[in-house]
Amino acid sequence: MKPANIIISLLIALLTITFWAMANRPEMEPLWPDTIQGFSFSPMRAHHDPAKNLYPSIAEIDADLARLAGKTHAIRTYSVDSTLGKIPELARKHEINVALGAWITRDQEKNALEVEQLINIADKNRRNVVRVMVGNEVLLRKDLSVEQLITHLDHARAELGMPVSTAEPWHIWAENPQLVNHVDFLAVHMLPFWEGIHLDNAVGHIEDRLTYLKKLYPGKKIVIAEVGWPSHGRTQKKSVASEANQAAFLRRFLHKAEQEEYIYYVMEAFDQTWKQEIEGSIGAYWGVYDVYRKAKFEFTKPIVQIPQWDVLAGISVLFAVILFAMLSIDAKTLSYHGRSFLALIAFSLATVAVWIIYDYVDQYMTLSTILVGIVLILGMMGVIIVLMIEAHEWAETLWIKERRREFKALEMDNTDLPMVSIHVPAYNEPPDMMIETLNALSKLTYKNYEVIVIDNNTSDPQVWQPVQAHCQTLGEKFKFYHKAPLSGFKSGALNYALKKSSPQASVIAVIDSDYCVQENWLTDLVPQFKRPEVAIVQAPQDYRDYQENAFKAMCFSEYRGFFHIGMVTRNERNAIIQHGTMTMVRTKVLKEVGGWSENTITEDAELGLMIFKAGHEAVYSAESYGQGLMPDTFIDYKNQRFRWAYGAMQIMRYHAGELSGKVKSKLSTGQRYHFIAGWLPWIADGINLIFNLAALLWTVVMVTMPEKVAPPLVIFSILPLSLFVFKILKLFYLYRGVNIVMTFRQTMAAAISGLALSHTIAKAMWLGLFTTGRPFLRTPKMERSAVLLKAVSAALEEVFIMLLLWSSAAAVYFYLSLDSLDLLLWFIVLLVQSLPYVATLLMSVISAFPALRSELFLSRKEIEPVNRLSN
Repeated sequence: MKPANIIISLLIALLTITFWAMANRPEMEPLWPDTIQGFSFSPMRAHHDPAKNLYPSIAEIDADLARLAGKTHAIRTYSVDSTLGKIPELARKHEINVALGAWITRDQEKNALEVEQLINIADKNRRNVVRVMVGNEVLLRKDLSVEQLITHLDHARAELGMPVSTAEPWHIWAENPQLVNHVDFLAVHMLPFWEGIHLDNAVGHIEDRLTYLKKLYPGKKIVIAEVGWPSHGRTQKKSVASEANQAAFLRRFLHKAEQEEYIYYVMEAFDQTWKQEIEGSIGAYWGVYDVYRKAKFEFTKPIVQIPQWDVLAGISVLFAVILFAMLSIDAKTLSYHGRSFLALIAFSLATVAVWIIYDYVDQYMTLSTILVGIVLILGMMGVIIVLMIEAHEWAETLWIKERRREFKALEMDNTDLPMVSIHVPAYNEPPDMMIETLNALSKLTYKNYEVIVIDNNTSDPQVWQPVQAHCQTLGEKFKFYHKAPLSGFKSGALNYALKKSSPQASVIAVIDSDYCVQENWLTDLVPQFKRPEVAIVQAPQDYRDYQENAFKAMCFSEYRGFFHIGMVTRNERNAIIQHGTMTMVRTKVLKEVGGWSENTITEDAELGLMIFKAGHEAVYSAESYGQGLMPDTFIDYKNQRFRWAYGAMQIMRYHAGELSGKVKSKLSTGQRYHFIAGWLPWIADGINLIFNLAALLWTVVMVTMPEKVAPPLVIFSILPLSLFVFKILKLFYLYRGVNIVMTFRQTMAAAISGLALSHTIAKAMWLGLFTTGRPFLRTPKMERSAVLLKAVSAALEEVFIMLLLWSSAAAVYFYLSLDSLDLLLWFIVLLVQSLPYVATLLMSVISAFPALRSELFLSRKEIEPVNRLSN
């Protein structure tokens, strides 16, 4: 690593460690008492589950009581089933009092047996059973009516003659005054977490509720039967579950309880992993000690959010250095600003990744959490890779000291200028448009060239014969061929033209049938073949009809980004995408690689890759030398992008060995990087489609079964949101930073146009990876603009998914609460994920109105031809 990179790494590493330290500053809280009044006590371990009659042994219960001896005066139990009925007897050995509980359900027969067992055990252990609780949150769960519960309470009171109650949250007591007359005390659950109370207000909230109940039922004794805070799980409104928050809440509460002389039972002694199946993930994390009987937080020392933050900071720095080193490979032309930007991105990604993984693995793993974790890590890795690629292009576009392969004009003696055979493939193209193309070619200042027009498979003679006739008027340089049938689509036509080329032609040039070239095209660019290593000379695709209407103005803004950002950065490592127009290729090399490939529907891009595999170079000039016509309708715009994306996936399949380095070729590391990295965002669109479908399914299940299915973890929302925001920021910054566009409206137009193609690219990605034989989709030019209904029909799939996402967001809003962070973020995710589909509908509608003027996105000043960029 270069000294500049080391210095940058050290500085940002210092900032990273400072961030970790600031986020984990020690917070002093009241000390934990030597002995507390009581614990809620369930002695189940990881392999126990009372719902499956898997109970702890007597020895295990006794060991747990021994752990609590001296730390608590009492415990509260919930059932007398199986070995749990032995708890009072065992607790007596350890001088621990017991609030004995009976578990009441909807099964009245079982309830009767449970209550009788409770009475029997309490009667035999009067020395340390100080109170009895018949049922736990029975009314909250609506298992029994108040009258049914009162029957059990009255029976227990009559038999025992000791304090008897039932345990319910405070609001259940407030709503059921008739219950109060049948209990000796109020056993109240005070769990501010479930009410969404902020940590800082939680203890005060308990005070307020106790005061309220005392006023409501004066003279009635109140026992806080449960009070606690979970150490892990989903956010509940303003309540955040964490070990630090659990520690802070309990230490604050215990301090207040000592002052106010509350009777309480801390919820709970040990984590109960079996509760995950019943109460969701939060149910397992209320213990002061974890399921392995280890204290989860400090009792007397200052509280730190993540006690091991220094280790995590070190891991994140190490991970960041690795990421930065990867981004710095072959980055010798990057300026200090570019390197600093990449370092900042690397350290930010590493820090977030380490934090996410730590937060996720800091839970009890089940098969479902392991599977979700695998999906999460794979998704996070994908997001990190895409963000790194986007950041790398961002840096290499704006912050370079010099271009290593900047285009430099060359000169050749007239006697050395090679013959160029210009090929113009056509299928069913408007004659007037092609005649205009040929007229422009006839004005070339270059002398040594021929033009071969190959019309393949056009059935109507009235379409191709006028072009044939016009070629005859232009002289012997122009040759016209009509061939039908001819297989192979465009590549078949180009291979046919190659056979018809003059034997003296050492350079083949190709333009689309709608392109009007500038007269200096060949004069300026052909001399690049003076260098024997050069096999391709490429100029950008450009368009002359962007002023025609609003739709084309939008498309034009989107097109320009690739040719003046992507192609320029790819050219730095001799890795441009060859395009089937405004391109030239050395004839000898073209023949050596087998001509134009008929394996894919993007024969031009595949040809470029094959030439690079053979070890040749390409030259790219960002100066425009010809302008064509854009698609007239959104349907055609989509078809064009579908063909590009589908063909790209075909190329990745057919050349996977060479691109991955498993098959030996002359591709450099930089070339392999750009071909894979350049198409990864399209793969990301495909994965995003799967994400959307999964999001819809999850939302449906979550809304219909909110008790069993929680919202997705916050990190599942943050990942797609961060990627979306970063890409939008990059687009706005780069398009304005390198003058791709001149106004905010043009930038918006480019963003909308690009988003509108997301679904099309996603479908093309999956089909390209797993199918073959998709038809070549020609991009029609000079077609009549479609009517509104036809245009909207082009977006039916996108509109359908958009409405599903909106409906899901509405369901979350109306049926669930947006008070919690995870639900709010998920609501935002659903809306953000709908934006590409909204853009599709918008583009489709705009394309249906060709009368909409381009001034919507171009000011009158900008209606003048935009200055063509150069490297």
